[in-house]
Amino acid sequence: MSVDRIAFICKGNAGRSQMATAFAERERSERGLDIDIVTGGTDPADHIHQAVIDAMQGRDIDISDRTPRKITPDDIEDVDSVVTMGCSVDEFRPPDWTGQSQQWDLEHPGGDDVDEMRGQRDEIERRVTAFFDELEATETDGDPSTET
Repeated sequence: MSVDRIAFICKGNAGRSQMATAFAERERSERGLDIDIVTGGTDPADHIHQAVIDAMQGRDIDISDRTPRKITPDDIEDVDSVVTMGCSVDEFRPPDWTGQSQQWDLEHPGGDDVDEMRGQRDEIERRVTAFFDELEATETDGDPSTET
């Protein structure tokens, strides 16, 4: 399956999906991939949680200028793969959408505990890296030019 567009979605778009999006942007850049990344929330918060901003700064990623936004069916109409965290793709899926989805079972840590957020950040980073490893493996499967 060729993946040109992915989405990371959670309820508030103020923590988990923002971290996943930032890590995905880094992976896209480091791997030289041409993939659009969309993010949003089913019930967006007013701002990114400060503990999330602080935790991401520990990975030299600044997301302090980002704003949570509502995800809409139009946002994912052309998305190949949706990753949800704490919500379901059924909440915003267009009726004719044929992409793939996966649910990452990540609890909302709540509060502004930076140590707790760092643990979740590390888990999200691990999952995003594995997700991109799978994308690259899928892209190269069956392509004779990539076999050694």
